[in-house]
Amino acid sequence: MKVPTLTNKPTAQRSSGRSRQKTSEMLDKVIDGILSTNGKLSISGVAKAAGVTPGLIHNTYPAVAERIRGLMGKSVRAQRDSKHQALLKERELNRALRAENAQLSQDLARLASVNQTLILELAQLKGVATGKVVLLSSKPAS
Repeated sequence: MKVPTLTNKPTAQRSSGRSRQKTSEMLDKVIDGILSTNGKLSISGVAKAAGVTPGLIHNTYPAVAERIRGLMGKSVRAQRDSKHQALLKERELNRALRAENAQLSQDLARLASVNQTLILELAQLKGVATGKVVLLSSKPAS
């Protein structure tokens, strides 16, 4: 098994096998090729066809990544605007639901009060019906 050795050469002197310019041109050609064949366009698909990693496109060629997203209809701006619109819609829905919740809480408190009054009145009427409670009128009997 051969162990790789580190060189003391500066990065500029190492032969990388491919320059940034060549890689960028190759990525553009791959994108154009996929578009001309009406193939499915994605960053991972372009990376695979070009023989590079998707991370390289994301990190080293952000303009190429943005071009791919734009062609896919998923540009950063469009995604951000779409999410912002969805957020505004959800906030409005949340506001309406909170108002409805507050109204229902008020209704519940009012109905609980009415219910308690009716329970007390029912207990009083049951007492009168059984003869255990005598109803006193506020007017003197004539």
